[in-house]
Amino acid sequence: MAVVEHPKKSEKTLHWLNLTLLGLLTVIFFYPMWHCLMASFSDPTSLIGYKGLVSWPMGFSLEGYKTVLSNKSILVGYGNTLFYLVVGTLLNMVLTILGAYVLSRKKMLFKKPLTLLIVFTMYMDFGLIPAFLNIKALGLYDSRWAILLPVAINTYNLIVLRTAFVSVPPALEESAMIDGANDFTILWRIVLPVSKATLAVVVLFYAVEHWNSWFSASVYLRGREKYPLQLFLREILISSSASTAAGEANSVDGVMYLDELIKYCTIIISTLPILCVYPFAQKYFVSGVMLGSVKE
Repeated sequence: MAVVEHPKKSEKTLHWLNLTLLGLLTVIFFYPMWHCLMASFSDPTSLIGYKGLVSWPMGFSLEGYKTVLSNKSILVGYGNTLFYLVVGTLLNMVLTILGAYVLSRKKMLFKKPLTLLIVFTMYMDFGLIPAFLNIKALGLYDSRWAILLPVAINTYNLIVLRTAFVSVPPALEESAMIDGANDFTILWRIVLPVSKATLAVVVLFYAVEHWNSWFSASVYLRGREKYPLQLFLREILISSSASTAAGEANSVDGVMYLDELIKYCTIIISTLPILCVYPFAQKYFVSGVMLGSVKE
């Protein structure tokens, strides 16, 4: 007869403490987003001079969203960000997959020195000025490629993916070799399908990095027609803070009294799309990271 073990009192207490702590952290992390969302639907005149937290819309108005979406800079930023996201993530994945597969081969020549050299880049940064001079010398300054090429491969993602490829059973690859498969066939038909969880996590990491990127664009781009959305958002937030500190009303396309409302609407518009990606990748997140980070 099977013996049923009942949880001890200390385990129950620890369980409820964990739930309480996680619930508190959820509220702390979620409420700023909720505050911005509710404020974005509020009446603009009600937000002027209001300093507290917004738990429910103060009135109801879509005027802020209409103004933001009619702003050509926001639309240009959205288009550029989608370009950097799609093209950049595709470039990242192709190069990272190829690099991880090469490093995962047991009989590769100079495998350990090359791996150490790649890992070395995680800990050594030569600074912004050498990077800027390098981009300018390569003729990439004020080019979209200046945003994509310097971050074409993330070392951490490369190591995670390499570890996932190493964990693929050798018998699968050996059976494919017996059937005459080459390295590209093994990678495409054997290794990648087995590593879907880790691939999904790495894609998410790269996509979020491109979506939130603004600093490199502010350094390497001069033309505003190439600016990503986050850089326009930064300009709006800075101008809003400056006008508030000076006691003046800032304007976007001539609209003076929507300054505070536009700030919240822009935050929601620039954040919501990438948040919608997380639920679809959540089931792969934990298993993908653990599979690519730990090898028994």
